[in-house]
Amino acid sequence: MFYYLFQYLDQEFNFPGAGLFQYISFRAGLAAMLSLLIGMTFGKQIIQFLQKKQIGEIVRDLGLQGQIEKKGTPTMGGVIILSGILVPVLLFTRVTNVYVVLLLIVTVMTGLIGFVDDYIKVFLKNKEGLKGRFKIVGQVVMGVVVGSVLYFNQHVVKRQFDQTPTSETVVRLMRERAYQDVKSTHTTIPFVKNNELDYADFWPFGQSSLWVFYVLVVTFIITAVSNGANITDGLDGLAGGTSAIIGLTLAALAYVSGNAIIATYLNIPYIPNSGEVTIFCLAFVGACVGFLWYNSYPAQVFMGDTGSLALGALIATIAIMIRKEILLPVLCGVFLVENLSVMIQVAYFKYTRRKYGEGRRIFLMSPLHHHYQKKGLHEVKIVNRFLIVQVLLALLCVVSLKIR
Repeated sequence: MFYYLFQYLDQEFNFPGAGLFQYISFRAGLAAMLSLLIGMTFGKQIIQFLQKKQIGEIVRDLGLQGQIEKKGTPTMGGVIILSGILVPVLLFTRVTNVYVVLLLIVTVMTGLIGFVDDYIKVFLKNKEGLKGRFKIVGQVVMGVVVGSVLYFNQHVVKRQFDQTPTSETVVRLMRERAYQDVKSTHTTIPFVKNNELDYADFWPFGQSSLWVFYVLVVTFIITAVSNGANITDGLDGLAGGTSAIIGLTLAALAYVSGNAIIATYLNIPYIPNSGEVTIFCLAFVGACVGFLWYNSYPAQVFMGDTGSLALGALIATIAIMIRKEILLPVLCGVFLVENLSVMIQVAYFKYTRRKYGEGRRIFLMSPLHHHYQKKGLHEVKIVNRFLIVQVLLALLCVVSLKIR
């Protein structure tokens, strides 16, 4: 909203400083600061409200160190994260931008799914929460919405120049309108020279039904990353810290994808109007860090599914928007390993029970962070090491822009 206000003041009255709001970097910085302040300032009031309503975590005794002490800690703290995202985004972005609108929809939809799950756990005292099939249905609906908008919306395009540009000539070509904005199902392949992949190459049934395949891929990615973030949310500060690092990486990738000169220099698709996603990403980062003010060990609040489902879904959606979804197994490596540890554990248990008559385990406990707890590591050490790994993965994703 401020973008349009200061644009008007700049154009009509030449208001001093109003032109700053035309710069994505300036608005992104403001969004990050505001989201951080919202989390730090209003987080305490939200926690007190949750305590007053006795919205506390129900803990099953799994024999983990420090687990019983967490009983009664307020959950549904994802409201702090969602507030820290929504308010700055509404204030500092071009809210009519298709990417911003879609991200707002994803934020609200996944927040509602997670809220219902937390409500059932806390108020109805059902530790299982919302049945898995209903979660999946909600995520599939969201995937269909995201995939359909990205496939059909006329403003979701990539820009192709009439001649091969250099970083020095791209401005001239844009001024001369020597380009075409085309609909495309191409995405970026990291670490290779000819770095584009077209989903159409994997769909043998023609262009008319390609959108079905594209929507299926988008739905799978969003569901997988969303559930991965949810599974990772098991130690104080783990999901929030990991998501903050991922969000910062996505902010850098979104910025270069939305800048014609940098995108041309790096030989990645230039996606017009996607620069606004940078502002959303930094609001996302600020919200996660603001939440960590209260969620770091020992946690005063847990994000619950209200936060974790939304974080994963937003990460996946942003990566798809800027055509970096193939990077997600690396960028979200912590989520991936946590997810795989559960799948491997369950599959091996069922296999050995069928073969030997009793189930056996590969890990002491899954997800993986609980395996290390069972081995006697303090959860602060586990979280810090996971975050160090996540930083390394994030750096690898950034350097992939130049490693070809």
